[in-house]
Amino acid sequence: MSTVRAPFAPWDRRELPGLFGVEESARRIGNYRWTEMRLFEALGGWVATVPELDVKMVLGRHCYEHAWHAELFTKRLPELREMNVERQTKPANAEFEAFMAAVVEPEAPELTIEKLVGVYRVLLPRKIAAYTFHMNATSTITDSPTIRSLNFALQDEYSDWREGEMLLQSLIDSTEKLERALARQAALERLMYAAGGVAGPDSIGSQPALQEATV
Repeated sequence: MSTVRAPFAPWDRRELPGLFGVEESARRIGNYRWTEMRLFEALGGWVATVPELDVKMVLGRHCYEHAWHAELFTKRLPELREMNVERQTKPANAEFEAFMAAVVEPEAPELTIEKLVGVYRVLLPRKIAAYTFHMNATSTITDSPTIRSLNFALQDEYSDWREGEMLLQSLIDSTEKLERALARQAALERLMYAAGGVAGPDSIGSQPALQEATV
């Protein structure tokens, strides 16, 4: 008597359906692309104004990494569905758009700490969380190109997060600067809380609809 061979090896626990449909995946990737483009523009603009040479060099390198991430996500959108890339490239909601406007707001040369806190202590941790959730929740079979793109981006994000934090620790050398960093982070955390994350309130699967989908 013959038996039907299982579709995957015993050690392979993949499942065909992921948590996201085509439209939901495209929505999230459009949010990611918008965020990466805004970050590229902000860091590139800061390179010309920050007085600290070490910070200038790091920001210059990081800004082009974010441009590359945006390019990765650009390539994923047309493959997911016949759609207009620019129309899909938008913030998750008005609250996140307000958050990003606040992140890029500091322009004065003496506000390097405020610049770095917004990017490396508030935004990048949320990006890492959203990208990781998306990578873990989507199908490893039907959406492996997206997983690969997210994995490439995450490698840079982790490295950039570490470098940015080290720069901040070297810059915060007085209680006055510490208070500036704390006040800046608290203000931006409130805005991020209102937005819910890079992809909105369901950035890491907290929305009830997503929870029900896993039952």
